[in-house]
Amino acid sequence: MIYTKTGDKGLTSLYTGERVDKNCLRVQTYGAIDEADSALGIARAFAEVESVREKILAAQKLLPRLMADFASLNREPLITFDDIKNLEAEMDSLENSLPPLREFIIPGNSKGGAFLDLARTITRRAERLACELSKAEQVHESDKIFLNRLSDYCFLLMRREDLNA
Repeated sequence: MIYTKTGDKGLTSLYTGERVDKNCLRVQTYGAIDEADSALGIARAFAEVESVREKILAAQKLLPRLMADFASLNREPLITFDDIKNLEAEMDSLENSLPPLREFIIPGNSKGGAFLDLARTITRRAERLACELSKAEQVHESDKIFLNRLSDYCFLLMRREDLNA
C-alpha cells in the first residue's frame, strides 16, 4: 500500500532509519532537491533541443544519490568530487558553445527554458537550505558544491534551449 501511517504524527524516516520531524532542515533540503527534479522533468518534457533533453536526463539520474546523501546520517557521500568534475566539464563545453552573455536574461523565451530557470531557482533554495543545515549538522562538502554547480548548469541549459526560441 502507498500509505503506511508512520508519518501521521509529523515524523518521517531518513534513509538510514532515524526518525525526524518532517519539517527539519534535512528533510526540507532533500525535499527541495526533489522539487528541482520535478521541475527538471517538466523542462525535459518541454525542451525542444535534443541535446538539452539528454543533458537534463543525465542530471536527473544523479539526483536520487544527492537526495540519499541528505536523507542519510553517518554515511560516505554518494555524490563525489568526480561527479562535480564531470558536471564542470559538461558546463565548460556547453558554455564554450554559447554566445557571450551581455545582459541579464529574463526567463520565458521558451517553455523548456522557463522550466529550466525554475529548476535553477529551486536548486538555489536547496543549496541555501544545505548551507543552513551544515551549521548544525554534518553535510558533505561535495553535496553543497554539487548543488551550486547544478544551479549554474540549469542556467546554461536554459541559455542553450533559448537559442532556438
